[in-house]
Amino acid sequence: MNPALALLLASFLSGSQTSSTSILEVPQAQWRTLNASVGGRLRTATPFSLPCFSKYNGLNVSVDETACNAIQANYTSSNFRLESFSANMNIEYETCMSTGSGCLLDTSNPQNPIVPEGASCDQGEIPPYYIDVRVPSDIQTAFRFSERTQVPLSIKNTGHDYVGRSRRRNSLGLWTHNLQTMSYHPKFVPELCATASRAITVGAGITFEQVYKVAEDNDSMFIGGYAQTIGASGGWMMGGGHSVLSPSFGLGVDRVLEIKIVTPDGNLRTANACQNTDLFWALRGGGGATFGVVVESTHLVEKRNPIQVINMTFTPTDTNLQEFFEILVNNSARWGEQGWGGHVNRAPAGLIYVNPRLSLADATTSMAQLSAFANANNGTAAIETLPSWFPFFTRFIVEVEAPVGSSRVLGSRLIPKTLFESVAGRAQLVTHLLKQTAAFGLPYIPIVAPVAFNYTPGATSVTPAWRDALWHLGVGATWSYNSSVADIRAALASVHDFVREDLTALAPDSGAYMNEADVYESNYEYTYWGTNYERLLAIKKKYDPHGLLDCWRCVGWKGAANSPCYPSLSG
Repeated sequence: MNPALALLLASFLSGSQTSSTSILEVPQAQWRTLNASVGGRLRTATPFSLPCFSKYNGLNVSVDETACNAIQANYTSSNFRLESFSANMNIEYETCMSTGSGCLLDTSNPQNPIVPEGASCDQGEIPPYYIDVRVPSDIQTAFRFSERTQVPLSIKNTGHDYVGRSRRRNSLGLWTHNLQTMSYHPKFVPELCATASRAITVGAGITFEQVYKVAEDNDSMFIGGYAQTIGASGGWMMGGGHSVLSPSFGLGVDRVLEIKIVTPDGNLRTANACQNTDLFWALRGGGGATFGVVVESTHLVEKRNPIQVINMTFTPTDTNLQEFFEILVNNSARWGEQGWGGHVNRAPAGLIYVNPRLSLADATTSMAQLSAFANANNGTAAIETLPSWFPFFTRFIVEVEAPVGSSRVLGSRLIPKTLFESVAGRAQLVTHLLKQTAAFGLPYIPIVAPVAFNYTPGATSVTPAWRDALWHLGVGATWSYNSSVADIRAALASVHDFVREDLTALAPDSGAYMNEADVYESNYEYTYWGTNYERLLAIKKKYDPHGLLDCWRCVGWKGAANSPCYPSLSG
């Protein structure tokens, strides 16, 4: 550990402790012992942009021009941020939103010299120490340390986090990014089981871009997320992560065959359909950073298969938006049954849908009304066959991923199929879309619910609302790097109020995808897990008897005092 940085962190920690357990109360001898027991991989963490600042926690420091130049040049690069424990893809979780303290550059112009000049770079939500996890024993050691010292833990992988569950002030961080093993299995048999499946095993730090390429090289398709640097194991997989191929092939939790995980009771466990079955059920929907730290997971893959793609754009006007929404709403039930999945886009206005089940001729017939609309409204509608998922990913996804290096909060609701099956329901939905567009701009709608997937009821712990849904309808708000606490509060409140008053009213008995839901959701137990919550809580207590893992509105959440710096919406 760098002595100078340790001194600076000490100055920060001595003046900012708000919890009953202070990291500074842990004798340095214990930190040295911890460092030795994890092979010297206990690190000191400072803010991602610190090299650009001349003040850190109120003290003068030297600007590191070389490091700063690299950060400025790559501030909005997901691949660059991926390699830093201190970086999040959404930068508000590097800060403390309730106090406005942090260490950010100007997202629109990271080279803006006015931003760091004379400003103090503060620690924000970044844990002061973390373990660069390389082997399961690193995690076991961390759990023993936490139980002995009462220092809280936090778990971070790639930093794709819209809810702030991977950060906690004054915690000991566990960084799983460097668990980089991966292997393809023509015939994988889970431990103590008998059935063999085509599968890929991924270490916790493997990203979708990595695994998609390995699948393609082995004549396979891995069903995963829509951003190249999301981790294939971890929060995406455990929280109900989805794909544009999910309508036909299921959610991420439907495709996990086996998980190796270190549970807080200190055991390295293998969970599958034949052992630790209660834990296996909980991990497939109960959320990350709750039941333990995943080391690796094995996922069913599909044989490489052609897919049909429609890339449709149009020029929105005051007179054609209602017609566009009516086409979407009136056809979505039929499209879902046919296997279409995709995204309704904001910019450019339109959609990209994929289908692994139809022929090109059938796909063209299926989308005829949409194509006619595009051609009549200064747009295009290209329908074509691609040989498999990976060519689609490299052509359509990499260039249109959600931006990183900015602040953004989301809220969402799963919209049930029943709403699309009546005249009144369809009219209600179109009216809502017009209202949402007026308030927040064109909606971004992931069409990812597993509507055409053959599912065994009760097999996973995600909210049952996923099984009845057609759309994952969301809303979002952003703010700038230098926004005031009042401005941040207003952005958060705008999403919260719209979800509570409009989206929930649209589908009151449904639920939400927990990783992209309203962060102030009051009825989160039911909204995220439905009737599964009580069983999940019992399993949580079984494997984490001392409550070592806690995160924002997770199963067994202990409350806001030990959670991210969200400002109170009441001011």
